[in-house]
Amino acid sequence: MNAHNDNTAPKGPRGWWTSPPRSGIRRIIAPWEYRHLRAWATVRIAAASVLTSLGVITLAFGGNDWKTYGWTMLFLALAAAQVSVAYWFLTIARSEPAGT
Repeated sequence: MNAHNDNTAPKGPRGWWTSPPRSGIRRIIAPWEYRHLRAWATVRIAAASVLTSLGVITLAFGGNDWKTYGWTMLFLALAAAQVSVAYWFLTIARSEPAGT
């Protein structure tokens, strides 16, 4: 007998990108990041720590010109962006129901 094929997932790149199923703004998160949100949030927090350290070191040893302040602001802005995305990932991970 022929068994019914219940494979309804879209094929190709679009099908790969939509698994696991996500809604709304969560679709912009890459699938490999979405599957392990807490781990990627930890990586982003570590990256923010490194960027903050680079900003402090640049400010401490860079001199007293606008180039030093510009690099410091860049490093600290990137660190703030990393922390905000990590917070967003943790918020999503906390709101998801437990998987079975």
